[in-house]
Amino acid sequence: MTHAFTEINAAFPWFFAAVVFVFGACIGSFLNVVIYRLPKHESIVSPGSHCACGAPIAWYDNIPILSWLILRGRARCCGRPYAFRYAFVELLTAALFLACWVLFPPAKALCGMVFVGLLLPATFIDLDHLEIPDVFSLGGGVIGVVLSFAVPALHGHHGDFFLLDSFRSGVDALVGLLAGSGLVLWIALLAEAALKKEAMGFGDVKFIGAIGAFTGWQGAVFAIFGGAVIGTVWLALALIWQKLTGRAATVAPRAETPEGEPAALGLGVHIPFGPMLALGGLAHFLFFHDWVAAYFAPLRGLL
Repeated sequence: MTHAFTEINAAFPWFFAAVVFVFGACIGSFLNVVIYRLPKHESIVSPGSHCACGAPIAWYDNIPILSWLILRGRARCCGRPYAFRYAFVELLTAALFLACWVLFPPAKALCGMVFVGLLLPATFIDLDHLEIPDVFSLGGGVIGVVLSFAVPALHGHHGDFFLLDSFRSGVDALVGLLAGSGLVLWIALLAEAALKKEAMGFGDVKFIGAIGAFTGWQGAVFAIFGGAVIGTVWLALALIWQKLTGRAATVAPRAETPEGEPAALGLGVHIPFGPMLALGGLAHFLFFHDWVAAYFAPLRGLL
């Protein structure tokens, strides 16, 4: 089977990439359902996709990415507009699946696709509701550890002894989970003590543990501090826009008062940190793993 795969890939180098892209778009369509229904505690299986007016959506109007373009963002049944974000999530999922396929061997690429499938819905649900469901944080941590034992290449172990590599990879995942969540927990506790109020939700603590299970402790550390940098830049740009125009930027993160009321960006409000952690973790997984591993190599040698 491996020989047949190699032959097909050599003869048609675009074939598997195209399949992965289409598969990713279909998964993105499903993730849209998860993002919309899960916070409302609705089934993600039934009923089937339907318009806001209640009419079911035909299969030919539910083709990922293409249907939004063909219908110009309006429902065929009633003409209501629906957000570009549905097509964006499908396109983003497809692009990230393709990136995993292009950058990694097949086994690690599949693990990367699972990672993406956990990060994206967690990100958009946190943006919408300022919460990260446990299925993505606790569940993601368990999945990351299990995949690490099953696919040692996930943590860069490629030796000749599978059982030894599997053990090392699993340990890397467990250390990443515990170190990542522990570091964020201490940051949250110290910030709460200094500010005399909650500085970070416990959902972020669990979420970084899931990221660490896929990326190891180095990836968890990178996600925390890389996420902080991303968040700082994002908030700075949003605040500048708000100051210059007198209105919130359309891509600004949602903000709430400590009592849960919508608020403008500023001091003393709650904003989602999960998307920033996800961006940091994804950047490490796709692009910065080798650089971060080399940076932490002296410290790793002491542990």
